[in-house]
Amino acid sequence: MLFYRAAVDLPRSTLNYVAGLIRRRRKAIGSPWRRLNPGQQALLVLVYLRKGETFSEIAAGFGVSTTTAWRYVEETVMLLSARSPKLRRALRTAEKNGLHDLVPAAC
Repeated sequence: MLFYRAAVDLPRSTLNYVAGLIRRRRKAIGSPWRRLNPGQQALLVLVYLRKGETFSEIAAGFGVSTTTAWRYVEETVMLLSARSPKLRRALRTAEKNGLHDLVPAAC
């Protein structure tokens, strides 16, 4: 298998935000040592979400197993979804801001 480095067109603030969520979650649950630190886990997840590479490709690029890559993505998506506005609140905010047509963002 060949490995390569690649760029992801996201701002560093996005990486810092996601890494902060992961860091706080690990501290809250008293998580033991993990293969990737919170910043690396955040980058793995952002690459997966942004570029749509398979778990095998992501795992190889970050030096973890496919299962670990999957677990990291699942954990982080759960943390992000807990922070997202609920549909009813999002619709109220959109209406208050004069937005009449909403299109859901694709991952």
